[in-house]
Amino acid sequence: MPKERYLKTLRELAECYHAFSRHSAAHVRGLGYTPAQFDIIATLGNTDGMPFKGLGEKTLITKGTLTGVVDRLEARGVVRRVASPADARSTVVRLTRKGEREFERVFRAHIAHLKRAFAVLESAEMDRLDALLGRLRKGFR
Repeated sequence: MPKERYLKTLRELAECYHAFSRHSAAHVRGLGYTPAQFDIIATLGNTDGMPFKGLGEKTLITKGTLTGVVDRLEARGVVRRVASPADARSTVVRLTRKGEREFERVFRAHIAHLKRAFAVLESAEMDRLDALLGRLRKGFR
């Protein structure tokens, strides 16, 4: 069976994703959060909060895991649950004042951390990479 050309690219893409995940997670842990906790804080930042369903869709965290992560963030005083003004059967998760301060602290620090890693690429290279990744993503649809 001939070796398929795309397998080399698939391997590189997977290895790049794993390297990014390790690089990102290590920094987030150094900021005092798990990657899932950071994801929730970053998603809720600059919003009025969102229902669990929307939070799960935006973060790709499963419902069972999401509940536990929100529980732990709530215990730390970073988020709170409130009844949805639009649907009393629904709960909205919002950052507290402490959570808003944490969002500012950890999001800025993490963006700066990731920016240093992306500095290996020139602007034109990032433009080309964006276009290629966009085309590849369309191929998966």
